[in-house]
Amino acid sequence: MPVEDRITRARALLGVPFRLHGRCAASGLDCIGLVAIAANRVPQAPTGYSLRTTQDERWIALLDAIAERIDQPESGALLLLRPGPAQLHLGLWTGTSLIHADAGVRRVVETPGVPRWPVIGIWQLTNKD
Repeated sequence: MPVEDRITRARALLGVPFRLHGRCAASGLDCIGLVAIAANRVPQAPTGYSLRTTQDERWIALLDAIAERIDQPESGALLLLRPGPAQLHLGLWTGTSLIHADAGVRRVVETPGVPRWPVIGIWQLTNKD
């Protein structure tokens, strides 16, 4: 899927309510559900996790398995972020903003500018699908 299509799909989900493990826009999404729908990869999305985790390696390995790790964010990249201790968060970089399911504001949002949280890693999905 072209990067532009992925971003368009993510933007179509702006305002959808936040729901942990959510994989359907009608009932709510979490950060993984948002990215899975935007990338058209819902069947591959993991479940059974909590908002708090110390399993960075698990999420890094999962992203390494489905995407190519890159050094600098580019349009359509997946950003793995650390919003707080024992927390990980995933968002879609548009080139100028981050689209993500924000548990704090309880909905999918687009936040302009550089993410306010430390970036753990950056991945780009291939355009094979």
